[in-house]
Amino acid sequence: MLCQVFPERYQAQLDEKTQRLHRLIPSLTNITVFSSSPTHYRARAEFRVWHEGDVSNYIMFNQETKEKVNIKQCPMASIAIDALMPKLMAEIMQTPVLRQRLFQVDFLSTLSGEMLVTLIYRRAIEGDQDWLEAATQLKAALAITHIIGRARKQKICLDQDYVIEKLHVDERVFTYQQIENSFTQPNAEVAQKMLHWARKVSKGAQGDLIELYCGNGHFSIALAEFYTQVLATEISKTSVKSAQFNIEANQINNITVVKMAAEEISQALQGHSFNRLKEVDLTSYQFNTIFVDPPRSGLDDLTRKMVCEFERIIYISCNPETLARDLIEIEKTHQMIESALFDQFPYTQHIESGVFLVRKTT
Repeated sequence: MLCQVFPERYQAQLDEKTQRLHRLIPSLTNITVFSSSPTHYRARAEFRVWHEGDVSNYIMFNQETKEKVNIKQCPMASIAIDALMPKLMAEIMQTPVLRQRLFQVDFLSTLSGEMLVTLIYRRAIEGDQDWLEAATQLKAALAITHIIGRARKQKICLDQDYVIEKLHVDERVFTYQQIENSFTQPNAEVAQKMLHWARKVSKGAQGDLIELYCGNGHFSIALAEFYTQVLATEISKTSVKSAQFNIEANQINNITVVKMAAEEISQALQGHSFNRLKEVDLTSYQFNTIFVDPPRSGLDDLTRKMVCEFERIIYISCNPETLARDLIEIEKTHQMIESALFDQFPYTQHIESGVFLVRKTT
């Protein structure tokens, strides 16, 4: 995809995804399909920069021909990114110190109106006062919220390396720190719909929630009000720190985040001790629901077995093939109550989905 959008084809491609998901998982029950905006839906965009003489362009490579394609506009990106792109490149071409060996430009926008731009170089910029002054002037001239300069083992922030997103869900506003060069939801409007669905299936829950792969606390923060306590786990140190920031920003007082892999928390629940849990009393939790949002590889064998030990399962998947595989085991003990398709990535083969299951009664 070279930043192209095809609004006239949008519904047809969404229908095809829905049919494919049904073919992969015939047991889907009460499926709700959450569409995306057909244009301007990506909150993140990354472009290589190509220099020829006095002209510089954003480029992408055609995956079939491997040829580079100049990108002047990107209607796939958010309106803010699409509008900024030509203005930014015009300023860069007029400023030699900003243009010199510029290799890539990354954009991170938010529904809240903030914009972070990262300029990535194949030359040293640390200690380059001329670059710093030019980047500062660029930030002011184009009203960019934050600019970051990157080079090999170098990172210069004007003035911070994150934006603050505000997602509106069920008449509530949730605040999230989104750090540059870390995972964030690429389609913010669909992310709001995902939170709405997860909150919907959490209503009426009893007891406590355990979440695996919690990232920056995206789901656990929005779900916390439906549970007595929430224990959220994440392996990335950066994401754990961001989750703690977000918990405080949203004034949530019933979430504990620990830096642990899914396999480790499985072992901990079986009685194994870990130093990272020395301040967490697992016996004080009454876990009734588990929330998992694993990587594309899905659940490993140990985690899949552990998931089946909970009364309620909320599973968000970015890969329907591994979800279908995992459900073969999960549905031996649990019944699907609701499901959803979230069109995070229009015009691609990617399918984001969710399933809610409860233990079968004997």
